[in-house]
Amino acid sequence: QVQLVESGGGLVQAGGSLRLSCVASGRTISNSVMGWFRQAPGKERVFVARISWSGVSTYYADFVKGRFTISKDNAKNTVYLQMNSLKPEDTAVYYCAGVGAVSNSKATSSSAYPYWGQGTQVTVSS
Repeated sequence: QVQLVESGGGLVQAGGSLRLSCVASGRTISNSVMGWFRQAPGKERVFVARISWSGVSTYYADFVKGRFTISKDNAKNTVYLQMNSLKPEDTAVYYCAGVGAVSNSKATSSSAYPYWGQGTQVTVSS
């Protein structure tokens, strides 16, 4: 059984940084597409970023481009989301997700990912 466990969330002031981690067990991420999604109160879960199985290809939602960076360490079976220049509107629960294979066109859809973590809260104060 695949388990994804996120950590690294917390409270930070606007302009600050956080690094989220997602440790996978039960499946190697070296042959998986990994993604980060977020869900703000009262809103739908939305795509934030994804990284290919090789780690070479990354893709970001427009609202985080230039501020967030997704990366992976296959040896540690861990995916990261470095978040810089945080804004109050980045406040949300952040979820890590994984899938064995998915087309680029579908990799931004939460429905494409069968494996999910429990989420980690990120709160950005103004």
